[in-house]
Amino acid sequence: MRKIINSTYISLDGVVELPHEWPTIEQPSDGRGDEIQLNLLMACDTVLMGRRTYESFAPTWQARSGDPFSDRMNAMAKYVVSTTLTDPDWTNTTVISGDVAERIRQLKEEPGQDIVQYGFGVVSTLLMEHGLLDELRLWLDPLFVGKGSTDDVLFPKGPPTQFVLTDSTILKSGMAILSYQPA
Repeated sequence: MRKIINSTYISLDGVVELPHEWPTIEQPSDGRGDEIQLNLLMACDTVLMGRRTYESFAPTWQARSGDPFSDRMNAMAKYVVSTTLTDPDWTNTTVISGDVAERIRQLKEEPGQDIVQYGFGVVSTLLMEHGLLDELRLWLDPLFVGKGSTDDVLFPKGPPTQFVLTDSTILKSGMAILSYQPA
């Protein structure tokens, strides 16, 4: 059975929304973060996301090509959980609007590589409620964003879930990549 791996950037103050807009300072990079993200993407053949993540990702990735990451992202199957999106324009995108948990369970049972889910919100909470999330990979960025709403912090209402740390990596920039599996 395929695994669903959530990969989410989070700041020290708990913000997860729009990490590409967070304030940044020049920090040394050792390239391992990009390598880890590419390895994850290459180990998956499907992307699962909610509508807000789709609306952030689609225009960005559709405008890029010619590198392994964007070429893979644009080519793979994409599923968007939404009751409002009806006609996605990103290649290979399917909207899931009906029995979401059952459809995602079916996706996990189909042959293929793992499924990556970006962003953390309603879809992630639903996955946890139905025992469908196999790994939570948090990219803890050593900064306070200093603003956020209840829609963009990693504290949604959801089931109490215990996780076990399965891997950790500290990048030269100070970012910690923490991988967890439900206990």
